[in-house]
Amino acid sequence: MGFEEGPLGLPMSAGSSRRGPLVHRAVHHGAALLLFAAVEFIVGMIVTQIGYPGYSLTRNYISDLGSTVCTPFGGTSTFPGHLACSPWHLVFNVSIGIMGLSLIAAAVLLRSGFPARRSRTIGLGLLVLAGIGSIGVGLSPENVNITVHSISAFLAFLGGGLGLVVLGIAMFRDTRWDGFRTFTVVCGMVTLVALALFASHSYFALGVGGMERLIVAPVLLWAIVVGTHLLRIPTYAPALLRPS
Repeated sequence: MGFEEGPLGLPMSAGSSRRGPLVHRAVHHGAALLLFAAVEFIVGMIVTQIGYPGYSLTRNYISDLGSTVCTPFGGTSTFPGHLACSPWHLVFNVSIGIMGLSLIAAAVLLRSGFPARRSRTIGLGLLVLAGIGSIGVGLSPENVNITVHSISAFLAFLGGGLGLVVLGIAMFRDTRWDGFRTFTVVCGMVTLVALALFASHSYFALGVGGMERLIVAPVLLWAIVVGTHLLRIPTYAPALLRPS
């Protein structure tokens, strides 16, 4: 039985309208970077929290982990001033910068893992924006430049949430993403709703730190789950799938 190639150069059986469960090798590289980005950042946060005296997951901002000084600093109308003291701030700032760089590279490499649609370009572009925002957070700790830091964090949060929602749409009618479309959209929506609550200072029992983590956690979870999923899909091997 012969095969014809779809728009992405992937084999499609005659009369099929759905792409087969294969990916190009570059997608595996992107998936590995996606998985690495999430895991190394989580480890970086945990390590920095261990060295932070009295750090609270509910009362402290995530960004407090990157504060380069142990002193009170003034806030703005949207970011109240408070004391931050993170002796191991370098670990956090480097880890979030690495996450941003890895996310950007992963978005580029994952391109062929989605059907060639505008939603793919927009969704991956938003992940690149999230990566740029993450780098900005690491380069501009809250005590150094709160304006640049806040804008960077907002870009990271918004880019991650919107990116997942749009990528969920991009996954439509692609067998490689069966079972992951709803998960992707839900993760994105949770991030966006949490971001809206955070921006309106509605923290509820989670506190400012807990609500901020509710913004970040779905994107990190998605990166781990989807990265693992993509690594398990066989790579496209043209020599083995030529028409007979």
